[in-house]
Amino acid sequence: MERLQKIIAAAGVASRRKCEELITSGAVEVNGKVVRELGTKADPTTDVIIVKGRRIASEKKIYVMMNKPKGVITSASDPKGRKIVSDFLTGIKERVYPVGRLDYDTEGLLLLTNDGEFANLLTHPSHHVPKTYLATVKGVPHGTALEKLQRGVKLEDGMTAPAEVDYHDIDMDSNSATVSITIYEGRNRQVRRMFDAVGHPVTRLKRIKFGHLGLDNMQRGKFRHLTLSEIKELRDAAHSHNSHKN
Repeated sequence: MERLQKIIAAAGVASRRKCEELITSGAVEVNGKVVRELGTKADPTTDVIIVKGRRIASEKKIYVMMNKPKGVITSASDPKGRKIVSDFLTGIKERVYPVGRLDYDTEGLLLLTNDGEFANLLTHPSHHVPKTYLATVKGVPHGTALEKLQRGVKLEDGMTAPAEVDYHDIDMDSNSATVSITIYEGRNRQVRRMFDAVGHPVTRLKRIKFGHLGLDNMQRGKFRHLTLSEIKELRDAAHSHNSHKN
């Protein structure tokens, strides 16, 4: 059983707030009866829900993994006319939303879904699903810098949780290094801010893993649907990290 406005919004009728207005105005029927109470719950798989005389269909749940290119934003639209992730999702008619965000200048593994419960499960701060990035930075971070990242660094919004950090590649000619870093939080621009804090600004950032899920050989700008076992693995990862924390 779910709240009526959530079911109607998930079916793509309108935003959650607009769906609440439809209910209070008497435009919604459940099993032949007009419903005006916002707290009303229904079962989208068995109840007949009619909005403005038309029956809604429960939306098929979609789970997608994409290799987001740099220079693409994860918003649903952009007033500046820049490319958005949905421009790449050819053939997907359902409205899907990013699970967390990747910055405009960050590339790599991005999950998208229309399953709000699944998205919340993976992004809720208490669940600590690991995310791994390759960060190319200016200079070569030495022992003390790496130790700070591993222990946690102080940012303007507080200390970061301990991270897993390791060298991936060192380029002495350009005085730069690529570092693998796994974090268990999802703060805004967190990886970039962590490296700024230890004096090694990021010049390129790519997310390569989300939980157990990896990019493998997926080409930039391509996407694919997750398998049932991958969806289960991600759910299990969120639940296990939460129970471990508790």
